[in-house]
Amino acid sequence: MPGVSAEHYFSAEPAAELRPRNVEFTVAGRHYRLVAAGGVFSANRLDPGTAVLLRKAELPRPDAPGPFLDLGCGYGPIACVLASVSPAATVYAVDVNERARQLTAENAARVGVGQRVRVMAPERVPAGLTFAELWSNPPIRVGKAELHAMLTEWLPRLADDGVAWLVVAKHLGADSLQRWLNDQGWQCARHASQKGYRVLRVTR
Repeated sequence: MPGVSAEHYFSAEPAAELRPRNVEFTVAGRHYRLVAAGGVFSANRLDPGTAVLLRKAELPRPDAPGPFLDLGCGYGPIACVLASVSPAATVYAVDVNERARQLTAENAARVGVGQRVRVMAPERVPAGLTFAELWSNPPIRVGKAELHAMLTEWLPRLADDGVAWLVVAKHLGADSLQRWLNDQGWQCARHASQKGYRVLRVTR
């Protein structure tokens, strides 16, 4: 994955030069123009996995109340899309990376959903809050142990009838992750495949 290092995933304060740049994409007929920067995930373009996730997963209904969780929000493309397609919903955009959080807040304001996108570090998410939907392009390259720990922490925050949408590259272990999730007692199905990525649908 060119241009992506471990720092992009879990450094609280990335040292990379800021170098802001525009990222443009279209989802569900709406065009988005967001600002990304060095030191955040996929700062040069909409990550191909995220693009597949937003194209192939089932976007929430316009009247869905949420709340939704964008886990590992980066500069905010998923959070901005979720808040745009569901104008009644609150979206929690969570990332350990301070620069990513700042960019997400700015981008949410830019597309007119800033009042409903709550950007915060993981430890700031209110205890006991459950989510109707969890969306994530999880940081596979941090290693299996870190990835499993992250999902073990956050998937239980789904509401009883909630759904999680994950996208993982096939060559980075999508199928083994699906098996692991099923072994952990989750119902994990391959919802779609495109361009070497699997979109996984996870429920209780």
